[in-house]
Amino acid sequence: MAQESGTRTLISQAQLSRGRGRIIYWTLLVVVVTGFTLVFLGPLYWMVTGALKSGQEIAQTPPTLFPKDPQPQNYIDAWNNLELAKLLFNTFYYAIGAVLFQLVFDAAAAYSLSKLRPIFGNVILALMLGTLMIPAMVLIVPQYVTVIDLPIAHINLLDSPFAIWLPLVANAFNIFLLKRFFDSIPEELMAAALVDGATPLRTLWSIILPMSRPILGVVAILAMTAVWKDFLWPKLVMPSPQTRTVSVGIYSFAGGTPMNVVIAASVIAAIPTVIVFLIFQRNIMSGLTTGSLKG
Repeated sequence: MAQESGTRTLISQAQLSRGRGRIIYWTLLVVVVTGFTLVFLGPLYWMVTGALKSGQEIAQTPPTLFPKDPQPQNYIDAWNNLELAKLLFNTFYYAIGAVLFQLVFDAAAAYSLSKLRPIFGNVILALMLGTLMIPAMVLIVPQYVTVIDLPIAHINLLDSPFAIWLPLVANAFNIFLLKRFFDSIPEELMAAALVDGATPLRTLWSIILPMSRPILGVVAILAMTAVWKDFLWPKLVMPSPQTRTVSVGIYSFAGGTPMNVVIAASVIAAIPTVIVFLIFQRNIMSGLTTGSLKG
């Protein structure tokens, strides 16, 4: 009883125990949950069912709620006609590279700011977080100029995976997430490693990273989804049909392809990210919340 009385909620147990209060509470809860479910799952349902409709039915006004004559052949046509296997492979390759680059460099930067504490570290962190206030569209032109003529090396990175990987490395948000998590790791572990003769790099590899698997998983998933859903930047730096991502490839083929086949291709392209989220959703939640608790 003491534990229950110590639990604080928006609505007291006394109000919930009353008949009218219980009815109002559950009615509001069901209405809110149902409304948000429809808002989030409605477009997904329309996309999945729209891919099963014929061209005439999908253009019908008002639209039908269920396909009158389901045509699963649309998914096969989308896979074959739009060369989705090649597009998905390209996107997966770019996503894996982005994940590896961000895990290596962002973790190193966060570790330096959190545990090594360099001079002007707080100033550097503030400047990095300030970049989050800059609209992404503002950076498109300078990034593109850099990609077509990489400074010092003078290399053209168009149609190279580094054109996608390098701009994603310095991700201020991911560095901030990692730093907040590293801050929650007790300093006693760092001191014990120092007494045992471990170098800062060995401490990072043997102590910090194994304890940071939840937040590293979050950063990996954010990096993967960023590449998977991006459209404008891959369209600019990957002009060749052989190097396109799945979003750019679907757009390029959309002009001469029936709408139902394009929608089917969009469904297939969305499946990998949905599967990743369903598998790692607990890791995502735990990684985002653990770093906010100190000690």
